[in-house]
Amino acid sequence: MDSPLIRIRDLSKAYQRGGQHIPVLVDIHLDVQPGEFVALMGPSGSGKSTLLNLIAGIDQPSSGRIEIGGIDIATLSEGALADWRAAHVGFVFQFYNLMPVLTAFENVELPLLLTGLSRRERHAHVHAALEMVRLSDRLDHYPNELSGGQQQRVAIARALVSDPTLIVADEPTGDLDRTTGQEVLDLLQHLQRDLGKTIVMVTHDPKAASCAGRVVHLEKGVLVTEDPYAPGGA
Repeated sequence: MDSPLIRIRDLSKAYQRGGQHIPVLVDIHLDVQPGEFVALMGPSGSGKSTLLNLIAGIDQPSSGRIEIGGIDIATLSEGALADWRAAHVGFVFQFYNLMPVLTAFENVELPLLLTGLSRRERHAHVHAALEMVRLSDRLDHYPNELSGGQQQRVAIARALVSDPTLIVADEPTGDLDRTTGQEVLDLLQHLQRDLGKTIVMVTHDPKAASCAGRVVHLEKGVLVTEDPYAPGGA
């Protein structure tokens, strides 16, 4: 078996609020293999979004190790962590987080403006990403001219455009109807199965979780159970 892409050991996260110590995650151990699609599930307040944010380098743990591709991101400075995120992580959010004043094409191009790519190279990457999510005919449209499902597909193209090591998705179907949500899940499955992308997704929806290859359950900050053979898994 390959070495895990994500290797989490003794991970804890707590917040201080008004002199109170509030544990959010306690002693988490988790491995995710390259090319795996993992769903994080749990009730509200279980710590699943906090764990996703730690894996994505948006937040830093109170203690423990988060090794991704052999780099312990818990030890990186804020600046180094921002550089690491830009190079290695593609984000998909529940509410798309598109810039309303930019077209679909310009939204997808945004992450590439931080790279050394030429304009021609950037445009080739953007066209390829929009083609992958079947939106080549909508590249000049603004977000308010697109349906919710189309906006989420633009967001997925933006996550893909820099060819990240890891895609993190936070409730990617939470704002969509069942049919449109299934189209987005089918697309994520395609990225994992056909392109070998590693995906970690937070969801409260068992139907969405069943599209992952493995489901990890959290409760009150503790990893309680794993379902290694979720229906529909690769």
